[in-house]
Amino acid sequence: MATKAYILIKVKAGKTKDVIKHLKKIPGVEQVHPCFGQPDIFSFVSVDDEKALSDLVITKVHIIDGVEETDTHIVAET
Repeated sequence: MATKAYILIKVKAGKTKDVIKHLKKIPGVEQVHPCFGQPDIFSFVSVDDEKALSDLVITKVHIIDGVEETDTHIVAET
């Protein structure tokens, strides 16, 4: 079963559009929404498992220029 999660992203001022552009190119990122207030971006991802989620956040999201912090919330299956 796929692991789904919301990744909330805090971005440096003036970098939101650039970060969104990079996020949309990452396999597994299904939705990206800029928002007013904190966090600056809500993204929704679907990957194979928790290891793939960890890899996506650490090796793909954190390296985007402008990303300051992430807060990941795994979706609980009901």
